[in-house]
Formats: sequence, structure tokens, C-alpha cells
Amino acid sequence: MENRPPAPDFRLGGGPSPGLPGRPGAGLAIARADRLVARHTVRTSIAEYSLVVNGPAWWGRRGLGEAIRDAVAELRAIDLTYSPARPESLVSRLRRGEISPDAYPPLADLVARCAAMRAATDGWFDAWAVPGGFDPGGLLKGWAVERAAARLRAAGSEDYAVLSGGDLVVQGRAPHGGPWRVAVHQPYAGPQHPNEVRYPINRRHQVGAQRTPLTLELTSGAIGSSGVAGRRDHVVDPHTGLPARQLVATTVAGPELSVADAYATALYAAGPAGLDWFPTAHGYRALMAVPRQANAAS
Repeated sequence: MENRPPAPDFRLGGGPSPGLPGRPGAGLAIARADRLVARHTVRTSIAEYSLVVNGPAWWGRRGLGEAIRDAVAELRAIDLTYSPARPESLVSRLRRGEISPDAYPPLADLVARCAAMRAATDGWFDAWAVPGGFDPGGLLKGWAVERAAARLRAAGSEDYAVLSGGDLVVQGRAPHGGPWRVAVHQPYAGPQHPNEVRYPINRRHQVGAQRTPLTLELTSGAIGSSGVAGRRDHVVDPHTGLPARQLVATTVAGPELSVADAYATALYAAGPAGLDWFPTAHGYRALMAVPRQANAAS
């Protein structure tokens, strides 16, 4: 009998695996004798989020439900307060010049995070280089996921995952008892670069070779990505204002999702040259996917 690798818990850009215990919405399922598993999906103007909580049985359905409701309330509050799509949000008011960045401490924190990532990426992540003024979209979704995960921890959860498109945070163990398994679908990987020695997640496929997803096993950490959901022209080169098209997708793994998410956006805009400023410390690693013709030419 053929030994097949275990199915992933998540596919970046595709949400939770259909085989993950629990049902979308507020459904609960007993995954193991001593565990309760809850899955919940919520959509805001910023993004759609999925939460998977692998809680102890002694929590009961009420305790598990309260933890998820608290995390969902955080996501909705962030949407109302910071979404650029909402005219009365703090970000929209800042864009119109009605308030200053330090008018509200969490807004000041968000602006400071964007400024720090602009410096860390040599200007390739620039929340001020989009039409209409300040737009933290390349970092906001990851920040929201982190805040929701913090609410789950505050409720006592030690085993959970929060996912939005190609971005996620995981902690502890999956319902099957092992690390969370995350499939990264990257059809073509980037050209050789010195940083590939330091970042073993970076890889290169031969043209025409069988390209299977890279599966990561995590008990703690985050993955941010850009392009894995198939969106085109969603990232703009901040230096030219034109859509970035050098890469098919980028994926960055590391300890903080807001940072990994911003790095993924910046690398998508910069292309392979972005590995010149990509950090060689702090636990972040990158994977780039380039178009077929670029792979063939390299």
C-alpha cells in the first residue's frame, strides 16, 4: 500500500482543509476524547477570516464559544476602526487630513509599524505610496489576525490557528495531535541568490518538473504571503506606481504575522532583488515564485 503524506490542515489561499474536524460557522466537533474543536468564519470589509480552536474538553462548548466570540469581536472592531473602505474609520479620517497619526494610540502604533517596515524594506513596503494617501492594507490584515490570536490566548487557548487567505498564525497542536501542517502552493521558485543558503525555505524547481506543495509543520509562528490566492496587480511598485509583475507569489515565514505580511508584500513588489535587503536574522525566511519564462531564462 502506498504511503501518502498526511493531508495539510491549511492550504495558503484556500482556507482550512476539508478534512479538518469541526464545521464552518459555529459548529463544534469532538476531535479526540479529551478535546473540542471549533471552526468559525467571519467576513469584514478588510478580509475573510477563519478561526480553528483546539480546546480542552473541560472548557465545554460555552467556554470555547466565548473565546471565539471574543476574537471575532476584535476582528470586527479593527474593521470598524481602521478599514480604509469605511469612510468614518480612523484610517479614512487620517487620509482626509481630519486627524493626526497620534490622535489615537492604536492608530499611532499602526502608523509606526508601517513606517518601520518601510525602513526595513528599503522603501518597497510603503503605506504612503498608494492613491489617496496612507493605506496600511499590506500590513493591516496580518495585524488583525495577530490581535484575534491574542484574544484567544487571553481566553486561555493554547492550541489555535487564525487564517485569512494566504496569511495565518498558529500556536500549539492541531486537532490530530501533531503540529499544524500548512501547504504552500508555489509553482515556480526564484533564481539562485546568496540568501538562499541562509533561508532553506527558498527553493528552485526545474521547468517541467513535478511541483508539489511545500508543507511546513509549525507549533508556533506565522506565514504571510502575497499572490498565492491568484490575484493580479494587487501590489504596486511604490517607486513607479505601476503594478508589480516580476513574481507569481511570495511567502514569508517568521514569528510575527504583521512583519511577515509586510515583507511578503515588499518582496512581491521588489522581485528577486529584494533578497538584498531581506533580513538574515530574526527568524524570517522567504520563498519566491517567478513566472515560467523567468525561471527558464535564469
